[in-house]
Amino acid sequence: MKYRTLMLTTFCWLLTLFFSSDSSAESLTFGIVPQQSAKKLAANWQPLLNHLSQQTGVTINFATAKDIPTFEARLTEKQYDIAYMNPYHYTEFHELAGYEALARQKNKNLVGVIVVAANSPFMHIEELHGLTVAFPAPAAFAASILPQAELAKMGISITPQYVFSHDSVYLNVSKGFLPAGGGIIRTLNSIEPGIRDNLRILWKSKAYTPHAIATAAHLSPEIRSALLKALLALNGSEHKPILAPLKFDGFEEARNSDWDDVRELGIQSLARPHF
Repeated sequence: MKYRTLMLTTFCWLLTLFFSSDSSAESLTFGIVPQQSAKKLAANWQPLLNHLSQQTGVTINFATAKDIPTFEARLTEKQYDIAYMNPYHYTEFHELAGYEALARQKNKNLVGVIVVAANSPFMHIEELHGLTVAFPAPAAFAASILPQAELAKMGISITPQYVFSHDSVYLNVSKGFLPAGGGIIRTLNSIEPGIRDNLRILWKSKAYTPHAIATAAHLSPEIRSALLKALLALNGSEHKPILAPLKFDGFEEARNSDWDDVRELGIQSLARPHF
């Protein structure tokens, strides 16, 4: 009888230990929009994910997708518990899948530019009406979506030609293969001087709210609060090594209404064959 009592006690203790450890071993998937190779994204984001795991007690696992359509499909299916997505994606998947804004990059806005060759005769954006303009890809928010949306609002009709990368846009325009192209300041400044010096900015978009870090609807308020606290704690200078690979200054709390500026663009659903 004592033996059976001991075995029952031991069994109950093991069950308690199992469920306790299972709870502490909870893990979440953090999906990152595939702006770069998976290898490079993982290297850049892993320090942040390690920090979040340590601060929340929940394992945060890196995830991305091979391309934008796959990333969108996974957002639709709510496969990511947390996701870093471009502004248009946020407005779309807040409605379609219930993702809720948590945080966004501090001191950051997105601005698209259209460049022409330095010796181009074009001096006003209206002069591009009826022409073919280079863009990196349909899914590039600041370099493709913003310029095209704002041109459409101004009544300027252009034919987009997608050349797969920002660098390819700048090369095509600098060589005179295409009269103009869309990009962003950061990538324009990062290309080799021989190409950059042969370009000038014809037009800049307005500044828009940047990418969102958003959580799936099933995440509890407690986990959201812990994640936000851990993100905001990175704003001190001592955490620069964590943010340096991402080139972020820090984070600020975000609200769904922060992306109303993007909603006002009236962007329709996008079919994206490539990124």
